[in-house]
Amino acid sequence: MSDIVERYDIPERHFWLHGPRSGPAVEFDAGTGLWNVYGYPEAHEVLGDPATFSSNTMRVVPKELLPSDDDFSLNGFITQIDPPEHGKLRKLVSSAFTRKVVADLEPRIAALTGELIDAARERERFELVTDLAYPLPVIVIAELLGVPSSDRALFKQWADALFQRDAEISLNRSAEERSADLAATMGPWKEMSAYLAAHAAERRRQPRADLLTRLVEAEVDGERLPDEEVVNFAIVLLLAGHITTTMLLGNTVLCLDAFPGEQEAVRADRSAIPAVIEESIRFLTPFPLLGRTTTREARLGDATIPADQMVMVWLAAANRDPRQFRDPGVFAPGREPNPHLGFGRGIHFCLGAPLARLEGQVALNILLDRFDVLRTDPQDPVQFIPTPSLTGVRRLPLGLG
Repeated sequence: MSDIVERYDIPERHFWLHGPRSGPAVEFDAGTGLWNVYGYPEAHEVLGDPATFSSNTMRVVPKELLPSDDDFSLNGFITQIDPPEHGKLRKLVSSAFTRKVVADLEPRIAALTGELIDAARERERFELVTDLAYPLPVIVIAELLGVPSSDRALFKQWADALFQRDAEISLNRSAEERSADLAATMGPWKEMSAYLAAHAAERRRQPRADLLTRLVEAEVDGERLPDEEVVNFAIVLLLAGHITTTMLLGNTVLCLDAFPGEQEAVRADRSAIPAVIEESIRFLTPFPLLGRTTTREARLGDATIPADQMVMVWLAAANRDPRQFRDPGVFAPGREPNPHLGFGRGIHFCLGAPLARLEGQVALNILLDRFDVLRTDPQDPVQFIPTPSLTGVRRLPLGLG
């Protein structure tokens, strides 16, 4: 792992990539006011027990850390909702991500991949994130949702502002830090909400065959979803629908650059591509942590966590727990089984996981066809996303071999 860390200048805050960690699997950090879960069996337990470990993390955040109710609502924000409401909302769009629906998207994904690579070759340069890993999933999810994919520069602007910020995850922050953090977050959030609200209003007037129309027309317990729920649901789909694949594809190419023997092996046997994708998700977990809150006192590992505590589940660290994965610091696509937690687990398992996997597999196969070797340029270094809440590259130039 030291070679990878040095080769790509991976930030120290991505501690799970800097070798085996010492310390307990579950521990409290008085500095941040958070409980941290690092072990695989412990993380597995948390994600599988929504009754004890609630997804509604906002309920324990001090009010002074939150925007006003007039600025922000979690209604319809599916990642923050517990049963039974969660199941009702998830059911609304689950049919849009069935195995058949996703499989039917393969020709479109392949065509887009080819077009994007061709466009980059005409410019005689290829930067993986800008030229393929970002636009490909954005176009796909925008077309599914029913918003113009030509607005993808806006989507990136909002996503970067919300996710690629370097703020520390803590409940114990100064008033000045809280104010600056809220200001940085609420501006892009309001812009994105207004954008999607306008498209939702247009769908009420003129329905189409898209996900946004489905949300606008959907009923839960005999009632239509309120506007704010439609908008928040659409925000999750738009953001999560592209960020995961962007990082997944960049991380997989990075792994194949770092481990040329594995690149040669997958070139020779393309049936290994799914295993390469799964191992890259374990090895460089795109979303490395999830938040939960305890609804009651809970015994987890050797720790007892009181009720109403914020719990950070470090999926990336759990995916490197030697109790579950042999030689966890080794990129080994052949490992079987590979029960990583990169897409979560349980009722909140990533809804778009089948689509992300398909996009990654199709794009990687075409990249292997179109490039003699997937190789980074030492003179034009890879840039890692600095925030510890994401694991991925924001710039990855490749040679046009």
